[in-house]
Formats: sequence, C-alpha cells, structure tokens
Amino acid sequence: MPTQEKLAEDFEQHRAHLHSVAYRMLGSMTEADDAVQEGWLRLARSDTHDVVNLRGWLTTVVSRVCLDLLRSRKSRREEPLDFHFPDPVVTRLDADPAASAEQSDAVTLALLVVLDTLNPRERMAFVLHDMFGVPFDEIGEIVGSTAATATQLASRARRRVRSTPPPAADLATQRRVLDAFTSAARDGDFDALLEVLDPDVVLRADGGLRGESGIVRGALQVASQASAFRRAGHEPEQVWVLVNGAVGLVSLRNGRPVSVFCPVIRSNRIVEINILTDPERITTLDLSDVL
Repeated sequence: MPTQEKLAEDFEQHRAHLHSVAYRMLGSMTEADDAVQEGWLRLARSDTHDVVNLRGWLTTVVSRVCLDLLRSRKSRREEPLDFHFPDPVVTRLDADPAASAEQSDAVTLALLVVLDTLNPRERMAFVLHDMFGVPFDEIGEIVGSTAATATQLASRARRRVRSTPPPAADLATQRRVLDAFTSAARDGDFDALLEVLDPDVVLRADGGLRGESGIVRGALQVASQASAFRRAGHEPEQVWVLVNGAVGLVSLRNGRPVSVFCPVIRSNRIVEINILTDPERITTLDLSDVL
C-alpha cells in the first residue's frame, strides 16, 4: 500500500484538475477548495492499491462531494437571494492572454450564472461530460441513475446553456464598449448609456444577505440605475481587470475593494451586467495580482 507521502505526491499531481472540476460544479472558490480537501481526506483513508486510474477515482470522489454541496446549498442560505454571483477569478488586464485564460479556469462568469440555474444532477452531468469527457455510465453511478438518465440530464442542461450564447467580443472591443458605458455613467449622459446597452440588457447584483441584491431588466431601467448611482455621489476609483477572462472593473473606496463589475458584450453592446458587492465575499477574493 502506498505511503502517505506517496499518496500526497500523487494527489498533488491532480489537484489543479480536481479544483477545476469543483469550481465548475459549484461556482465557489471556497467550496471548491473544501471539496478538493475532502477528496484528499477520503484518499488518505482509503485502500487504493487496486485503483488503476487515480485521476478518475478522485474525480468521482470530488464530484460526489460537490453533488452533496449543491443539494444542501439552499438549506445553508439563511434567506433567498434574487441573484447569487459566482465567485469570480480576477486577474490583471495586461496579463499574458494565455496565462489569463488559464487563470480564469477557462469558464466565463456568464456560463457559471447559467449553470447556477440548473438542478444539481443536470449541472453534474453537463460539467462532467461536456467539459471533462466523463462517460455517461460513470456519471450515472455518481448521480444515482442509469447512463441513459445521465444522458438526458446533460441534454437538458445543454439546451439551457445554448439558449444563452457566449460573449462574442474580443478584449479590445470589450474594453472600448465598457469604457463608453463608464464614461456615459460618469457624465450622466442618459442617451449615451442607451446607445451602449442592448434593449434587453439584464443587470444582476449580489450584495449578500445584508446588502442590496436583485435583477433589473431593460436598457431604460439599467440606464436609470447607472444615472442614479452617479447622482448619489458614488464615484469610487476603478481598476481595469479580467474577470474569468473577460474585461471588467474592480471598484475601490479608500483603497479597499467594494465591488466587482463584469459585463457580457455582444455586437458592440452590453447584454448582461453582473455585479458583486457582498463585502464578506469580496474580502475572500484573491486580488493581490491587480491591486
């Protein structure tokens, strides 16, 4: 039987992969860390001398942990939220594109928002099969069903994901459009705001249990929100960043981060705006690379 030192060495070879799986499953860095750590604890307690594919074995273990976390998530929240912002991965805007894509875990925030609308088994089947190529018979065992049922779960999830097209703008275009939005908001130019917003734009804000959370739909309503924000005198310092590989902003007040702003841009217009202002969660973000 392998020694604990050998087990730990073997586990470390798969840690990044396991964290990538867990982050897609959960949309939470903290919970992903917990799921990976639980995977290690179960490995350390198990007799694995007959395990041929350790990566597959660990993926199954961590996936089951994630499924339990997804199922218990609603009961853990003290109050229902109108919108829950997945944990963003924030990196420097001027970072090397290849490195930024790797650091963003190759999954956009917009996709994580869609994944949050799926039920736990649909999310599990889609992530494992479509993102990591796990066979449906193995997924069926994880979610407690047959391979045929797992196939149906992934198919339903896939339809939901495809109903929300991915961003179609390059980074230069994203920055130009976001700069036009911030300039219009700063100048109080309502017409300019409408020019850069898609008529059906959706703004989602997550202020946590003690802050303001909600969803605003439509260009007029979102532009009004931006104008009201300026009139209230909220003009914090803004730092350009990449949020899960897309252009975004971190706002600072007195040198401390207070929000993460991430738009989705298609056809030179903003179609979605996702904002995290939950102070408790913002303090947990790794912003050392950008501040």
